[in-house]
Amino acid sequence: MRRLLLLASLALAPQLGHAQGVVTERNISASLAAEAAAAAVEACAGRGFRVSAAVVDRSGVLKALLRADGAGPHTVSSAQAKAFTAVSMRANTSQILETVRTNPGAARLVDIQGFLIVGGGMAVRVGDEVVGAIGVAGAPGGHLDDQCAEAGIARIRERLG
Repeated sequence: MRRLLLLASLALAPQLGHAQGVVTERNISASLAAEAAAAAVEACAGRGFRVSAAVVDRSGVLKALLRADGAGPHTVSSAQAKAFTAVSMRANTSQILETVRTNPGAARLVDIQGFLIVGGGMAVRVGDEVVGAIGVAGAPGGHLDDQCAEAGIARIRERLG
């Protein structure tokens, strides 16, 4: 039996080494990112909120950004930081905020450069895999930014997989 296990491990060793040389990752496309950002801005506009929406790929690199007419200039960097935070942590920023509030061990997350831990950042998923994130900023409350971000994701959800 030991000999069989040794032979099996030797046969698989070259395959395992080869598999580690290249990584394939899925990312949100530029067209879906732009559509999600537009849908989020549109959803907020329908409620009277002037916001910016940013979509980043799975590595946190900006794919799309839309600033509504009249949205504050700070909303651009805030939306991008929320998206970056969500994709980096692979979680929605409202959830991260709750963790920071309730877990003393997570209190220093707010100190990470580029992070903005307030509502409005949501991971974009295909199944359990994070392929990007959207951040919305400018509504009068993170929970409202969350709602607009969700509207952006909802618009593209059927075409993600």
